[in-house]
Amino acid sequence: MPRPYRTFAVIPALPKNLQPLTEIAYNLWWCWNRDAIDLFRRLDRDLWESTHHNPVLMLGQVSQARLEEAAHDEGFLGHMRRVAQELHEYLHTRETWFEGRHGERHKGLTIAYFSMEFGLTDCIPIYSGGLGVLAGDHLRSASDLGVPLVGVSLVYQFGYFQQYLNADGWQGETYPTNDLHNMPLKLVKGADGQPVTVEVAFPGRTVAARVWCAQVGRVPLYLLDANLPTNREEDRAITERLYGGDLEMRIRQEILLGIGGYRALRQLGLSPTICHMNEGHSAFLALERIRWTMREEGLSFEEARTLTSAGNVFTTHTIVPAGIDLFPPEMMGRYFGDYIRELGISWDDFMRLGRAPNAGPNDPFSMAVLALSLSGAANGVSGLHGEVARRLWQPLWPGLGAEEVPIGVVANGVHHRTWVSRDMAELYRNYCGPDWLSRPETPSSWEPIRQIPDEELWRIHERRRNRLVAVARQRLRQQAERRGASPQEVAQAGGALDPNALTIGFARRFATYKRALLLFRDPDRLSRILNNPERPVQIIFSGKAHPNDTPAKEFIRQLIHLSRRPDLQNRVIFLENYDLEIARYLVQGVDVWLNTPRRGLEASGTSGMKACMNGVIHLSTLDGWWEEGYSPEAGWRIGSGETYADENYGDEVEANALYDLLEKEIVPLFYDRGHNHVPHGWVAKMKNAICHVGPRYNTHRMVQEYVEGFYLRGAERYAMLHEGNNQGARDLAAALKRMRANWGNIHIRAIEAEAPETLTVRDQVTITVHLDLGALTPDEVLVQAYYGPTTPQGELDGHDLCALSYEGTDDMGYPVFKGTITYRSSGLNGFTVRILPRHPMLGCPFVPGLILWAS
Repeated sequence: MPRPYRTFAVIPALPKNLQPLTEIAYNLWWCWNRDAIDLFRRLDRDLWESTHHNPVLMLGQVSQARLEEAAHDEGFLGHMRRVAQELHEYLHTRETWFEGRHGERHKGLTIAYFSMEFGLTDCIPIYSGGLGVLAGDHLRSASDLGVPLVGVSLVYQFGYFQQYLNADGWQGETYPTNDLHNMPLKLVKGADGQPVTVEVAFPGRTVAARVWCAQVGRVPLYLLDANLPTNREEDRAITERLYGGDLEMRIRQEILLGIGGYRALRQLGLSPTICHMNEGHSAFLALERIRWTMREEGLSFEEARTLTSAGNVFTTHTIVPAGIDLFPPEMMGRYFGDYIRELGISWDDFMRLGRAPNAGPNDPFSMAVLALSLSGAANGVSGLHGEVARRLWQPLWPGLGAEEVPIGVVANGVHHRTWVSRDMAELYRNYCGPDWLSRPETPSSWEPIRQIPDEELWRIHERRRNRLVAVARQRLRQQAERRGASPQEVAQAGGALDPNALTIGFARRFATYKRALLLFRDPDRLSRILNNPERPVQIIFSGKAHPNDTPAKEFIRQLIHLSRRPDLQNRVIFLENYDLEIARYLVQGVDVWLNTPRRGLEASGTSGMKACMNGVIHLSTLDGWWEEGYSPEAGWRIGSGETYADENYGDEVEANALYDLLEKEIVPLFYDRGHNHVPHGWVAKMKNAICHVGPRYNTHRMVQEYVEGFYLRGAERYAMLHEGNNQGARDLAAALKRMRANWGNIHIRAIEAEAPETLTVRDQVTITVHLDLGALTPDEVLVQAYYGPTTPQGELDGHDLCALSYEGTDDMGYPVFKGTITYRSSGLNGFTVRILPRHPMLGCPFVPGLILWAS
């Protein structure tokens, strides 16, 4: 096809008095404001649906006659003015949580949140699943709370794939083109009126990217786009597909995201104090931040690393090593040869940033290790995931027990205003008042839900189930037509599901560890459960497999074949092309949300949180967030958190436990109806689920924890290191260099313990340690007694710590440290001694390679 000689960005021509529609359309605040959504739907309901809820595209396609009609419709104009005023007040006049609590002390703070994907709304499909949806909810809550945050990502020409299934149930993929000029995005332009572009060096060439902005309430999300005519075709494809291509494409995407993304912020005049990496894809930003700081501040690599690491936060979502991006040394050399010279470090020092201490010269470069190496704080996303992450990354801290590895936990959450249905939200607002909207992290904001009459809550939930069934039938008809099914099959699809039956939902990314087929372990037993004429049950599945995940695709194919059994047909359905819209209908309309991952393999999962906030009851193995979120009053657990060496045996045990729960507890409770046909026991559990999950698992609480536990602490430490021409950073870097050079010369000369002949609980033991510190001084080390009960294997089981004080020198001139410990339990107890680095500017005493234990 011919290329245009010149291009123009054409925007909708609205009557003058409808201009506020444009401002509303270009701020994604509308996607969690139902009055704004109603405004666009009121303008043209059919067009709103056909444009996939894209107000910018809709305004460009709506007829001029309809626009003129709306311009003279006082009802419509009043509605528009109300929404425009609400947006103005949201952006400019209301005091936010951050302003009221931290604004005075932290003026000028900027936090940059980097993520490979963001799930914000149906019409900007630059997400694949939970990671992106979480990132989108993070921005929404940051906006609501007034946190001074900006987002950074890539904008994809094709985004993630659209799923379809062939007649055999095998997943295929299509990639519709995203028309960026007809999306709620704006090209970022400089003072000269030209689009802002950034450049990144690749082997033998330079790649340019322009910057788009999606305004998410108060938060701008900057999106890099390499689809420029000045780039080679292979480089224009960098922002073509999310998670597409080979390893070569992945490193290009991650260089553009991390290095290009940071450069874009600086070019826009933003110098973030905190850079938050949502997974390791963007970890190259930490290198670019060091390089920029070296150039601006005149610091060495180690000095710049010391300073910038204080302001970097890394959130890991990965459970297994196979899920981590690894790049071979040859590839790193091609892409970073010149860059390493700019950093002023050796090849070996550079590669050590992305490798475990025991790695060999041919081992790959890990993005997660890079992020951990260059971040002052790191966290997992659920309690169990934190434990798993600490075990996984313990080798980076030789000599440190997994329980002390400095990876904390901030439990994931969801944005309540986005995910709670309109009907439920109005009900909650009627009974809970405005606190439910503005303070969802407070349990008292949700407690009035318990006062809602059972009949009222149940009727609204039934309305949502009926709506889900109607949408599912429509989708099933469309799927059948797309496959070329007969008119009879299309009509049959339109009659699937029973709007009054107990409905179970299972929707998520298809991966084998999530075990979508666990429910079909005994299909005959399942059939008896589903087809009980007095107590029918039905199941709705949805989800995509990664295009390269053949085993997961096979799971979908098997599921489709099972669902076609005559006794399961119309009781088990699969909705193709899982997206935000299907997700909303499911979490708002099913009765039970099913989750069956193998224990220890689900980092968090957030779909169950969304379901519970809508009164849907969670049924899951004890993994991810449900390990800590489970309460018998609010949901059900499959098993008791066991792990099985024989996975097949474990599947058999847990499938039977699932069937037992359905047969003996779940189905009977659902169909135990009172005189008014309301299942009062079930509704009580719904209320418990809402009140238990709502305040604990919302992103307002999550973002507040990041702000107060990570962002502000990091900013304060960064300021200390930066003060006085970076004197703190210079001093700490010099001290660590000195410690590393001399650590091997430290020797524990003697340990003495003064204790009674027989110890009783709460007796004190005085410990004295004589050290040879070599060239180091006593104020450069932290000496600790590490004590507690011992195991039959002779190891300390759990521990208490006591810092030993410097007491001067012994007769031979060696430093002496002394302290007192108290045992709190009877039995066989013990202690040992360890030495760690100490410096007033050191944020965490656990520095890889700088720990010495008494032998």
